[in-house]
Amino acid sequence: MRQLLAAFAAMFAIAALPAPVHAGEQIGGDRAFSFVALGDMPYNLPDDYAKFDRLIAAVNTLKPAFTLHMGDIKSGSLPCSDEVLKKAYDQIQTFEGALVYTIGDNEWIDCHRKAAGSYNPRERLAKLREMFFAAPSKSLGKTPLNVESQSLLMPDFAAYVENTRFAKNDVLFLTAHVPGSNNGFEAQDLEGVTEFFARNKANVAWLNAGFAKATADNAKAMVVFMQAEFDEARFQNGAMPRQSGFTDTLDAIEAGAKSFGKPVLLIHGDEHYFSIAPLKNSKGKPIPGVNKLMVYGDTLVHAVRVTVDPDSSNVFGFIPLIVPENGMGK
Repeated sequence: MRQLLAAFAAMFAIAALPAPVHAGEQIGGDRAFSFVALGDMPYNLPDDYAKFDRLIAAVNTLKPAFTLHMGDIKSGSLPCSDEVLKKAYDQIQTFEGALVYTIGDNEWIDCHRKAAGSYNPRERLAKLREMFFAAPSKSLGKTPLNVESQSLLMPDFAAYVENTRFAKNDVLFLTAHVPGSNNGFEAQDLEGVTEFFARNKANVAWLNAGFAKATADNAKAMVVFMQAEFDEARFQNGAMPRQSGFTDTLDAIEAGAKSFGKPVLLIHGDEHYFSIAPLKNSKGKPIPGVNKLMVYGDTLVHAVRVTVDPDSSNVFGFIPLIVPENGMGK
């Protein structure tokens, strides 16, 4: 089924491929802008290093306001070594503009796997924080953005340098560390479960604070981005199991969106094909005003250009950013 969906997404992407975009193109009102969303790459190493370089070159030519990376900077079956993580970091740093990265499960939660090197996941998470978030108030990329970090704004959550937010033309962008593998709640040891509960608490607090800020600032819209797809296929009788590691995150988004009352876009990766759909709550019902965008990944080394017009009723538009030389997957 997943292969069929990927193939369908690929055909849609080719059909929707736009004419070349030139820097300074008018995409809406005077305050309109665009950004690029991508994730789950580079996956199949070493071949995907060249593919990712080609995609980065396409983004650099496009000159978006910034780029968002949904995490999973390697496949879960490849080593979680310092060298692999550093190579991903070095490639990300070749984006000419700013890039904001949120952490996926492949680069730490799944590192206990033998094929990934049998690492301690918490040690790998510490390495990611040290390598990718050495400056918590700055994004990555050659022209970094100034961002607000939960670690600096909320002393009770000082460890969570990866949770950041920033605003652009009255649209608030916020990332929360919510990865696949059930948000880390399927950990194999007590230390892992303890880590999940602490990070889950930090994420909920950060989401609550973000929606409160968007409301107080009279923002026009809000974008929340994270790695995980909420695995709706596992919903039981139309509802999410309460033992799911995603329940509290979804509940916080639903409550925040209801209070905010304006468009909310959730961006995530995890399943590796392009799709746009309403976000469902933990009971399996669409959340009013909240849509979710899933980006390409794995063998589909492409991205999505998101147009933002804060002064229009719909706010968001979506255009596949396809690199023909990268192919359309298997």
